[in-house]
Amino acid sequence: MKVVLFVFLGLLLGAIVGGTLGVVAGLIWIEVFNTTNREGQAGMLVFFGFMPIGIVVGAIGCAVWLGVIGARGPKA
Repeated sequence: MKVVLFVFLGLLLGAIVGGTLGVVAGLIWIEVFNTTNREGQAGMLVFFGFMPIGIVVGAIGCAVWLGVIGARGPKA
């Protein structure tokens, strides 16, 4: 039961942190590569491109990491 709780907590926290890092990475991308902002293209790139990728990668990565920590058990 503890492992399942850790996995769900990892999914939630990983999605939040991953989404935030995805937005930051998207904003850096726009500045470095001079993406045009015509008709909101830069904003759509960040929020429909980078943020979902960050959410998925962050949620899966953090869920696996916290699941492994929860499955280890106490040290003897």
